Amino acid sequence: MVLNALGRHLALVGFMGAGKTTLAAELGRRLSRPVIDIDREVEARYRDPIPQIFEEHGEQGFRRIEAYAIGAAAERRHPSILDLGGGAVTFRDNHGTLAADAFTVFLEVDVETAWERACESDRPLAQDEQVFRRLFAERQPLYHEVADTTVASGDVDGAILAAAGVHHERGSLARLGELVPGDGPVALVGDATVLGIHGAVAQRALGDRLQSAHELPAGEQAKQLAVVERLWSELRLDRRGTIVALGGGAATDAAGFAAATYLRGVPWVAVPTTLVGQVDAGIGGKTALDLPQGKNLAGAFHWPDRVVIDEELLETLPERERRQGQAELVKTELLAGRNLDVRGAAAYKAAICVGDPHDHGRRQWLNLGHTFAHALEAAAGFELAHGEAVALGLLAALRLSGRDTALVEETLDPQPVRVDRERAWEALLRDKKRTGEQINLVLLGDHGPVLEARPQAEVRAALDSLIL
Repeated sequence: MVLNALGRHLALVGFMGAGKTTLAAELGRRLSRPVIDIDREVEARYRDPIPQIFEEHGEQGFRRIEAYAIGAAAERRHPSILDLGGGAVTFRDNHGTLAADAFTVFLEVDVETAWERACESDRPLAQDEQVFRRLFAERQPLYHEVADTTVASGDVDGAILAAAGVHHERGSLARLGELVPGDGPVALVGDATVLGIHGAVAQRALGDRLQSAHELPAGEQAKQLAVVERLWSELRLDRRGTIVALGGGAATDAAGFAAATYLRGVPWVAVPTTLVGQVDAGIGGKTALDLPQGKNLAGAFHWPDRVVIDEELLETLPERERRQGQAELVKTELLAGRNLDVRGAAAYKAAICVGDPHDHGRRQWLNLGHTFAHALEAAAGFELAHGEAVALGLLAALRLSGRDTALVEETLDPQPVRVDRERAWEALLRDKKRTGEQINLVLLGDHGPVLEARPQAEVRAALDSLIL
């Protein structure tokens, strides 16, 4: 089974009326991928509509033509959205093509809805209701056989989360053993507090696969080279093994970086237990450590085999920790231009990261406010809570964007902090987003997020406004 759509085509399969074409268009927009409608490819090649091609060549002849179009689309190097016809799964050659080149999503729909949507179309196999219902029943096992995941018709966020390898389900920590891919040994990594609250459930769920458990310091103290060096020395995994990171953003960062570098890279699974982790830090495969000179200056891209988001874990969060996550949620709402819950925010980030896994384009939008936040955190010796720093960073970014700051002020109530101004400025200048004498900032333009280079004096003034 393919774990995600990273670097692969995302193929949609399902019966007539499942809504594949509508969903494909939305997925293409949100994942920044072209959409290839296989029916349209066939029609363009033969210069006839599908019903006529079907009538002239018969169903088997049409399936061979369709398979050729699917194969040609799969050979295209740029990852795309492949919108397959409802009967494509009946031709066995297509199963191999999809397994080799695509992450395949089955759009599930009930037969009544499918018939209601398809009965008035010109589709050759939607002219007789009895035939339609028989085909629906016959094809269901084939859809399940070829699919890497199943989502409900119209569930755009569900398809995006699946494409990113994100599993969202309340109570899923108790199913962790089923959700960690593979069958090799597992090392469970988390901070002492989280392991004390949720560790027993996780260990029971992992069962015989659990080889070892490892404690990390709380918060940013986990993201230190000495901590990861100790973890490297404790691990006994071989390359079949998997690191499971249970905790907040700092824990998933540290454990993910350890996974990226141990034995030159072993699989890992993120199980974020904080709001910050579930809407932001646990998704997308960025792992990093802090250096005295700044936050996240040493790191690696290492996509987790799975991210398990269990919102029940948020019920044990202290109120201050919940407020930290609220800052990242507000950031995502500003970027998306709409209100979001945890699932929606996770899907927004997942879509950005699948479309730009290595931070060369749109993924940089996710740094809204973070250039300022990271500078403040470094100047505070990483004793300033991340969410409080992000709230201040969002305030500065909105001011520079000429935008209303009411949402941030009313929801997050950011307060200026007492840190050394020069130390904060030096940390900002070392930030990864600097280019020459200007600072690259994510701001909000008239049509959404933009990356702009602003003069140092302007950025310095914005930073100083956040400091007492």
